[in-house]
Parts: sequence; structure tokens; C-alpha cells
Amino acid sequence: MPFPKTISCGAALAGVLLLVGCGSARAGAVLQWPVSPPPAVSAAQPRVWVALGARLGASAQAAPLELRSARGSLSLTDASGQRWNSTAFTLRWIPKSLPRPLVVERLVAGPFASFETAERQADRWRALGVPVTLAQPGEWELWAPLGSPLPSGLPARPLIRTHHQAVVPVLVLPGRPLLPLQGTVRLEAPGGLRWQGGIYRGPFRLQGDAEGAWTLVEQVPLERYLEGVVPHEIGAASPAPALAAQAVLARTWAVRNQHRYAADGYHLCATVQCQVYSDPAQASPSVRAAIERTRDQVLSWQGQAIHAVYHATNGGVAAPLEQAWDAAALPYLRAGLDRAGQPLAGLPQLGADSLAALLGRRQGYLGADHPRFRWTRSLSREAIAQRLARVGLGVGQVQDLSVLARGSSGRVLALQISGSAGTRVLRLDAIRRTLRNLPSTLFVLRREGPGRWQLQGGGFGHGVGLSQAGAIELGRRGWAYERILERYYPGTRLQTLGQLSGSQPGDKP
Repeated sequence: MPFPKTISCGAALAGVLLLVGCGSARAGAVLQWPVSPPPAVSAAQPRVWVALGARLGASAQAAPLELRSARGSLSLTDASGQRWNSTAFTLRWIPKSLPRPLVVERLVAGPFASFETAERQADRWRALGVPVTLAQPGEWELWAPLGSPLPSGLPARPLIRTHHQAVVPVLVLPGRPLLPLQGTVRLEAPGGLRWQGGIYRGPFRLQGDAEGAWTLVEQVPLERYLEGVVPHEIGAASPAPALAAQAVLARTWAVRNQHRYAADGYHLCATVQCQVYSDPAQASPSVRAAIERTRDQVLSWQGQAIHAVYHATNGGVAAPLEQAWDAAALPYLRAGLDRAGQPLAGLPQLGADSLAALLGRRQGYLGADHPRFRWTRSLSREAIAQRLARVGLGVGQVQDLSVLARGSSGRVLALQISGSAGTRVLRLDAIRRTLRNLPSTLFVLRREGPGRWQLQGGGFGHGVGLSQAGAIELGRRGWAYERILERYYPGTRLQTLGQLSGSQPGDKP
């Protein structure tokens, strides 16, 4: 990993700040390990950098990295120009002394239940003139210089670490000493790279991240990336219009979220924290046809790529953005009953009684054949206490659960958990993030017995934007993909990447 160069106070690169003598930070201190940002996704040749494997080599004891070709040879080249060819490579990790200590100093806010909530808090912090980095060393966090002013209600803790060593990859070759690799390592795989049961075409980079570990990144053309996303997000057997709608949304989501992992030097992950991305070669002819049919198309609002969130099923009730995350309302993400033959219109406030009545019905709602359109869960005080303790929110013996607030869509906005040692309130996305087995926050709550509560609910996911189950049903009814998208994102426009007014993320209502 290259050692950071000294730069002037306040210099920033794509949201990644390296501090030298700024505020209360000591001279030579930095906010994070040095990382170069990925290039912006261009309209001419759109390509996204996707992390196939993150936090590799977090220590010298980490598991070796095995790189194997699907066919033919691999070509490995490090930053010094050394080049090797083989059908397989094994890389191990060793500590290497730094020419001078690396002092990392920062304020850390979080953890946050999601990127969306972290981003809203980052915007609040930036409004005070503070340069803030979003990062995910485990959970989502915000990093800022020591001594920075804090927004009201946002706690932060100082972190100071001095590193005398870096962990670097070394190439293992039969009968030869370990060969340390210099800087970013490039990997070409003309016949494909075997990785976690799939085959990926690359090209690839093994590069350092914000915490001093390493990431295997694929630099994948956007349309090929969609081949690895669409079937895993909505299912390859979905009707053609639903596949096409999903292709537009996956493309839009990728463009708008290209800043998500800037702190680590790539655009997107391959897991549910982003969009699930797997072997593109497995895409069916119908998936490829849907991607080709919508080539280059994105949904836009005021010339920008929209916040293209989607989910499995809304349980018959769509949620607005601000009832899923700590986020500003957007006019194209609205609450409404998702009923067949009716527009996705506004609805009166759904209280516990009216929601309970709604949850007792299926007929007439789109996507009602989804297995989690309606669901029931039972929670014990022991299970709740364990889940709270896992995220550092212990309350002792759990005594009561109560809903403090609901949104207009009926979703729970605040859930209070009272115990022998205190009370905690889970809000918005933190509810599902903490109580892991809840399919959604669209539920009513009742005591089932001593130390047990029953949740009767509907839907799977956050409920905002497109309901995939709803889109599948509408596709079977003959709706065109353009009409499906207009239903779930009213007022937006279909445009090509080249027609967007800019690639910067975010929406202004």
C-alpha cells in the first residue's frame, strides 16, 4: 500500500480527506489510510467498480487469497511493473514496516443502520462546513476531523491510532521466496476469473481500503453488471416488462449510488448492502433481452438520476422515503394503497386498528401471491435482549414493547423497548436492523403471553418505490415497463445516461 504524501490542510479528494495539521489533529495525522477514488461513471463508456471481496488481508493472519482462471492464463501486474502469468495465483499477507508512523485521527459518528440514514446525518454535518466521509468498516459510520463542530443530537467519539506497519500482499511461487507486491495490483483474466462459484471477466484490481485492508475490485461495464444483478434481484422467470423495469432501476440505482464506497476507492459492493451482483454469465436470454431493450435508460427527476429504491413486496401499502430512513421526502416516492385497477394514490393515516383490518385482507392488492405479503412473527424477551445487546443497546430483562409512532403508510416509525435496566427506542430502519427477523415495519403488535409478543405484518422490505411482486403481477397483466415505472415513481422521466444533467448523487425535492 502506498504511503500518503503530505498535502495541505483541508485538501480533499472525492470526499476522502487526508488531514495534516488541521484543527486539533497533530501534524502529519490523516483521517484514514490513503485511497484514490474511483473514476466517475461516464455516459460514453459507463463502467462501475464493484467489490467482489472486501476487507481482505485485514491482518497478516488472514486467509490467503486464491485467484484461479476459468480458462487460460491470468496476468498479474503490480505498481512497480512486475508481471507474472499463470493459471492460478496464491497471495498471502505479511506485515511491512512503514517508513514513518501513520497517525490516524478522526471523530466517528455512528454506527447507523443504513447508508441512507448515515448520508442524511452527513449532510447535516457538512452544513456546518465540516468535510465528512461515509465509511463502512463494519457498520456505516461518519468520519470527520478532530475538533469539528457537531450538529445537535449527533454524538461522536474520537479515534486515534498510530500504525507502524502495513499489511501487504505477497505472491507465493513454488520454490521461490515470497515476493512482496507493490501498490495496486492489476489482474487480467481473458478466460474469466473463478470467484465464489461464479466466473467474472474483469479486469480486476487488488487495492488498499480506508482501514488498511485490501479489496478485490472488478471494473465491469454497466450493462454487464446488470446481467449479474437483475436475475438475483427480481428473478429470471419474471415477465418481460418486470425484467425491463428492474433493469432500468438497477442501472439508475448504480449511477446514483456510485459515491457509496468512495472512501474505499470503489463504487459499489456485491451484497445486499448495494444490489446483489453475481456471475453475469448466468443471465438468461430473457434477462439479456430486458437489459438490451432498455440499454442506457435511467429514471430521472429534474435531470438527475432518481433515488431508485425498490423492494420485494409492500404488503399492499407503499411507503414514502421518509418513513423508511432518516431522509428528506421526495415527491416521486409516495405513500399509497397498491390495489389492482387503481392508481397508487394517497391514503388516510393508518392507525393500529385500520392497519390490522387491512392486514387481514389479500384480495385486490398487487403482489398478494408473494409468500411474505402477510406474515406473523413471535418475539421472546430473551431473543429481544440478545439482539439489543449485540448492538450495544442492552435494557436488562425486557418487560414491554410498544409502538410510539406510525407513519401515514401504517409503518412503525418508533418502537419502544422497556426493560429492568432502562428503555430504548428503535426508529425507522434501526427497527429491522436490530430485530433481524422482521420482514418489514408494517405490523401491529400485541402481547402473546408473559415475555412474548406477536407481530402481525405485511410486506418484505422497506416498502418504498417499486414493489417487485407488484411489478411481476402488472407485467402478467400486460403493462409495459414504462407504465410500471410511472406507477411507482410518478412524475419521473426515462432518459439516457447522456441526457442527465450531471452524475452527482442526491435529489432536491
